[in-house]
Amino acid sequence: MNSKTEKSIRESLKDKKRVVIKIGSSSLVHKETGRLDLPKIETLAREVIDIRNQGKDVCIVSSGAGVVGRTTLGIGKASTLQEKQAIAAVGQVRLMMIYQKYFAEYGQNTAQILMTKQTMLDQEGRVNARNTFEELFSLGVIPIVNENDTVETYEFMFGDNDRLSAIVTALIQADLLILLSDIDGLYTDDPTKNPEAKFIPEVDVIDETLEGMAKDAASDFGTGGMATKIEAGKIATSAGADMVIANAEDFRILHHLIAGEELGTLFHAHPHAFYMMDFLKKL
Repeated sequence: MNSKTEKSIRESLKDKKRVVIKIGSSSLVHKETGRLDLPKIETLAREVIDIRNQGKDVCIVSSGAGVVGRTTLGIGKASTLQEKQAIAAVGQVRLMMIYQKYFAEYGQNTAQILMTKQTMLDQEGRVNARNTFEELFSLGVIPIVNENDTVETYEFMFGDNDRLSAIVTALIQADLLILLSDIDGLYTDDPTKNPEAKFIPEVDVIDETLEGMAKDAASDFGTGGMATKIEAGKIATSAGADMVIANAEDFRILHHLIAGEELGTLFHAHPHAFYMMDFLKKL
């Protein structure tokens, strides 16, 4: 790709009208303790509100209910579905309380939306969900989305919030998905294990070679590795959205990304026959 074309594609991110931002669990907590990193969450709130103040619709897909629930209750990882759901129920309330506090301090209203796979598989459910999002955007509200871990069974789970964020992107017809995680973007191999791994700044088409590069190694607090991000990319780009994978170490990266700076890995949109429903049926 020539530099002129590359520059124009990056600069086009300034013009996006509806943005979905996915935040991984490991990006919200202190690695040493698993407890919430409050100054970092406040920075996230300021960044997201500033994007909203530019006249864009913004939606957050946030992980974290599980780790927040565990630290709140002082217990380890759940061993059964029932334990996981109880922990998530406690953690979701605590996490939304923190989000509400910081967003309200800057005069921004938020709303909680808990998604289920069954809702997405049902035509009426999808329409109702889309209508809810549209009404919230019209009111200037920032929706904060998570999977409804409290009531879902294994058979009806999205699997992780990388995929969920892409499904939300398709549902609300967003034109940009930003996946923030503990990685700089896509590499030819795991850079922590292979010093020869090369960074990939842009991806035109997600093909079998690219999928083969994805090493699905989860972090201590998250559930999604690179393979799930590639899967998310297939959903989002097929629905007509560009996608960026970028490092969440400093949430101020968001305004740099929106400004079109060359950070993270940019996946180009390639709208075609809807991929999302086929994906959901295979889960």
